[in-house]
Parts: sequence; C-alpha cells; structure tokens
Amino acid sequence: MDSLPAVKRLSTAAPAAVVVVLAALAGAAGGATGGAGPQPDPRRDGNPCTGPGSGDLLCPDLRVGPAEGLYIERRGGGGGGGYDEAGGYHRRRAAVRLHAGNDIRSRGRGPVELRGQRYKRNWMRANQAIHRAGGPGVEVFRTQMRLHYFFVGHRLGGSYWKVRDPLSMEIWSLDERRRPLRRVRKGPKVHYCFRDLERTRPGGRSPRNPVYPACSQDPSLQRTTMGTSVGWSDIYPADYDRQWVDVTGLRGCYAFVMQVDPENHIYESDEDNNRSVRIVRLPGLEGARRC
Repeated sequence: MDSLPAVKRLSTAAPAAVVVVLAALAGAAGGATGGAGPQPDPRRDGNPCTGPGSGDLLCPDLRVGPAEGLYIERRGGGGGGGYDEAGGYHRRRAAVRLHAGNDIRSRGRGPVELRGQRYKRNWMRANQAIHRAGGPGVEVFRTQMRLHYFFVGHRLGGSYWKVRDPLSMEIWSLDERRRPLRRVRKGPKVHYCFRDLERTRPGGRSPRNPVYPACSQDPSLQRTTMGTSVGWSDIYPADYDRQWVDVTGLRGCYAFVMQVDPENHIYESDEDNNRSVRIVRLPGLEGARRC
C-alpha cells in the first residue's frame, strides 16, 4: 500500500474540550443509551494526542487499507438522448461506476470511541472519549463529528445510526511519477459505522472479543456510543450502499485514494497515515500494471 503525505492539519480555531470521567469505560459499547456521558469543559487547544501530556492518553490511530474488490458497473444508456442549448442532439451515455470495498483500521494505543447525544431529529453531536494511560477512566474531548440516523436501503436492513464523514473515496489524476496529483471525482458515500467487525491485527492491546457492536437501529435513542477497538477493523464490501465513484468518461491511469477522517475531526496519535492509494486503469480496470 502506498501512502500519501497528509495535506490536512488540525485547526486551532475550534479549541478541543476535555473532561475527566472518573468512572471506568467498562460496558460503554455501541448502542448504549447512556454512552454520551457528561458534557466537556473547554481547557486546551490543539491535538491532545500529539501535544504536551499526550503520553498520558491511550490515543487511537486510524488507517485505511487500499481499495479492494474493485468492479465496474454500467447503468442506463439503453438508447435515446436529448438536445443541448445549441440544438445539438446527444445520445444518452451509460453511467460508469467503479465499486470498491474499504477497511477502516484501528491501530494506536487505544480505541477510537465517539459518544453521541441527540440535538435534533435524526442527528447527534459526538464527543471523543480517550482512555487514560495511568489507570481507569477516560477523558472526553469535544469534536465536530456528527452521527446521523441514515437509511441505507431495505436490502441492507433499513436505517442505522452512523458516523458522518469518517472516510472519503476519490479518484485522482497522476503525475509523471505515478503519484496522485489532483482530485477529479469523489464518491457519494459519507455515512459509516464504527464497530468491531473483524480482528485484523491481534496483539496485546487488541481485545479478543468485540467491544463495540453494530450500529443501533433505534430511532428513539437520545445517546449512543460507537467505536473500533485496537487491532479491529470496520469493513464494507464493494457492493454495499454507495460504495462507488462515478468514473464516466475517464480513460487512462488514475489513483483510487481513500482517506479516513478527511475533515480531521478525530484526534489521533498520527495524522500523517490516513490515506491509501491503489492505481487503476479505466474504463475497464485492465492493464493497471502498464500505468
């Protein structure tokens, strides 16, 4: 997997907020109605996972695997067309979608955990809970993350509480050294769960059993908790809802770029490893080795 250098940095315009929660985090798993906890009290600026005192926190480190399970879907274009403003007739062209699966990986010293509290219908504001290194309890930091009760289709179970904007799927042009140069397309998907779906890197800090379950489907929740434990992944297959980028009209070699936490709202110990790159050749995916 290739890695792109980070181009995003934490903004100091919105101060981080923190409150010490003296109770241990035991049992605070996804879907718990009491997960949001007390409201944070502003104290410090910047990223608590990289600044002074960061060693006292078990901070998460999110990464994303390269696009996988790629396939092309062609939709429409079965005849007919229309006229443009100049009176010219254009035959309707089939839309081409490039589907891909993704693997959001939780690494670092501690889990990524978001605690949501409802503020209007179908929406929650989310704070980030970070475990303390010195013993039980967490510190809770205010973030700009949002949770949304979102419909993914009847085939996939209906509606779920999901995290807004934890991952982006993009197509970039390449420079002469096969490095991503400029974004040319972006996928429509912006809602994901944080959960313990698969243990992809077992280790001493990785729990053997899942701690954070699937996202809740209860529309009446006032509070909920979502997260992914160290060594676990939240994985979506290529045929899941909105797991595609429209590549209609693109020909040649491009980079399929995935970026976890693209808006940089989650505090992490490493902000420079949030992207992955896979080179693809369009429109048919054949011959990527010649790029």
